[in-house]
Amino acid sequence: MEVINNNPQTNQPRRYPPKNHLVEAILVTLFCCLPFGIVGIINAARVENAFYSGDEMEAERLSREALKWSKIGLFVGIGVYLLYIVFVVLAGLLAVAEGY
Repeated sequence: MEVINNNPQTNQPRRYPPKNHLVEAILVTLFCCLPFGIVGIINAARVENAFYSGDEMEAERLSREALKWSKIGLFVGIGVYLLYIVFVVLAGLLAVAEGY
């Protein structure tokens, strides 16, 4: 049976699971964007299970997916917050211009 090298720095197979990015996914869920954060949490929770069942490639893929969805949620959340701030500032300027 051929051993597939998943660790490019050495010729040894990986002996520890990849980073699951669970903390990042939870923080994104709480503070930024709920739907994307939930997808990140689901993928992050499956990383170690895939690794310990012997599917290192799937664990790597799930780790990348968890990070991807966490980043998407973060950027969408920041965008929504910025749009909200712009809306509030414009509404305030409009109220001042109208004399309220």
